[in-house]
Amino acid sequence: MIPCCQRCKHTSHLTLTGPPDFDFWRSVYSHGWCDLLPFTFDAEHRTLGRILTLPDGSVVSCMARGKGHRVAVTVTSPRPLGGGGRRSVERQLRGCLRMEEDLRPFHARARRLPGYRWIARSKSGRLLRAPTVFEDVVKMICTTNCTWALTRIMVANLLREFGAAHGAHHAFPSPAAIAGSTEAHLRKHCTTGYRSPYILELSRRVASSSLDIESWRDPDIPESVLHEKMLSVKGVGVYAAGNLLRLTGHYGRLGLDSWVRQRFAELHHHGRRVSDRTIERHYREYGDWRGLFFWLEMTRYWHDEKFA
Repeated sequence: MIPCCQRCKHTSHLTLTGPPDFDFWRSVYSHGWCDLLPFTFDAEHRTLGRILTLPDGSVVSCMARGKGHRVAVTVTSPRPLGGGGRRSVERQLRGCLRMEEDLRPFHARARRLPGYRWIARSKSGRLLRAPTVFEDVVKMICTTNCTWALTRIMVANLLREFGAAHGAHHAFPSPAAIAGSTEAHLRKHCTTGYRSPYILELSRRVASSSLDIESWRDPDIPESVLHEKMLSVKGVGVYAAGNLLRLTGHYGRLGLDSWVRQRFAELHHHGRRVSDRTIERHYREYGDWRGLFFWLEMTRYWHDEKFA
C-alpha cells in the first residue's frame, strides 16, 4: 500500500456509494491495471492504492477499501482538501471503478445463460480503468508484444521520468510532460523500445489538443466510429483497440492476444489452437456484450481462486 510521504500532513476520509450490483474487489482485480503504477493493491487486505493529480496540479495519495457497494477512501495530501479537491478525488475514483456504468442489462442477459450465471451472482463485469483515457492508451501500448514484467517496468520508468513526485512515488505523467521529451530519451531511460515514437506522438497530439482523446468516453460515440479513432493512433492495433473499447464501455469486440487465444483453446478445444475467426464466431450470439462475456470467461479462474 502507498505510504504517506513526510510532507503529507493532512488526511481526509471519503465514502463512495455504488449501485447494488457493484463489487469493489472484483472491479479492482478485474484485469492487470491494478498491478500497474500509480495503482497499487494489497490482495490480502483487499485494498487499492492510487496516486491522483488534482486540477490545481497537486498530487495526493488515496487508499480505498470496499464493503458491500460502498468504498471507504483515505486521502493524504500536502494541504487540506477543499471542496474542489474532494470532488475531483471522488470523480476520478468513481470513474476508475466504473461506478456510474449501468450493467443491469448485461447481468440480466447473464442470468439467462447457465454458464454465465455466476457473473450476475458475483456482481462481476466492471473493469478497472485509469482516471484518463490517455493513461489507458499509453499503458495499453506498453502491453504489446512483451511480457507483463516488461510492461510493469516500462510504466514505472515513465512515471519516474515524467510523473509529478509525491514523496517517493509519482503520479502518471501528463501528455505535456512526455511531449517535451525525445524518442532517444524514452528508449534509453524508459526502455519503451519501438513503442517510443508511438508514445511520443500520442503525447504531443494530446498535449497540442489535436487529438481529443478524453472524448472517447462519451457513451454516445458509436462503437464502430470509436474503433476507427483508436486505430488511427500509431501503436494501437486491433488487439489494443479491442481492449481499450472495453475500458470505454463498449463490448462488441474481443481484443485477442496470444494469452487469450491459448485460454480459449484450453477451455473449448482441449488445448488445440484455432483461428481467430472461430473464436469470434463462438461469441457472436452475445451481440454488443460479446467482449465482456469473452473476457470474464477467460478470467473466470481468477474469480474462482481469488474471490472464494
